[in-house]
Order: sequence, then structure tokens, then C-alpha cells
Amino acid sequence: QVQLVESGGGLVQPGGSLRLACAATGSIFTVYTMGWYRQAPGKQRELVAEVGNVINYANSVKGRFTISRDNAKNTVYLQMNTLIPEDTAVYYCNAVIRPRLMSATSEYWGQGTQVTVSS
Repeated sequence: QVQLVESGGGLVQPGGSLRLACAATGSIFTVYTMGWYRQAPGKQRELVAEVGNVINYANSVKGRFTISRDNAKNTVYLQMNTLIPEDTAVYYCNAVIRPRLMSATSEYWGQGTQVTVSS
């Protein structure tokens, strides 16, 4: 059973920084794309950043957020700098994983971690 375990959310003042981490655990043959989405109250879930063969960022976070990945640990990180109140949301880890050699590729989600940017 594959699980995505997130950590690192919290409350930070505007201009501050946070680092999120997400580890994929369980039966894993191959991890393809890993990334982060977020959902603010009353809004749709949106892509923040993802890393696979290429790295993609939402325009709103370019230059402030950095995504990185440790393939040996099946872990993805999101370094968030110069945070603004508009970054307040629940952040969800996402991964596309093939659990076993002969199994299909599936998409998995973490439980979400709250990030609040407020003075």
C-alpha cells in the first residue's frame, strides 16, 4: 500500500519561509512525477510545482518556491520563500507511482498540510 506522508506546514509571517517534505512509502517500484498542489478556501485545487522529467511551477510562485527531489528516499521537498498571505492554503503532495513491476501506474495524494501566512 502506497502512502504519501507530508510534513512541514505551519504559521509564518509574510516574508518568511517554510519547507514542506513528502515521503512516498510502501510498495514502490517506480516513482514518476512528484509535486505539490494547494487549495485555498473557496478555490479549486491548483498545481504549485511538480518534478518529473521537467520541473514546472505555477506563475504565482516562480522565483519564490523551489521544488527538489531525493530519488533514493522517494521524497519531494518544497522550499517556500518570501511567503505572502495569498499563499495560505492546504498543500497536498501528489505522486504518480507504479507500485509493482506488473501493476498499473496510479496517482496518489497526501493528507494535506496547512500553510498559513499571516502577521
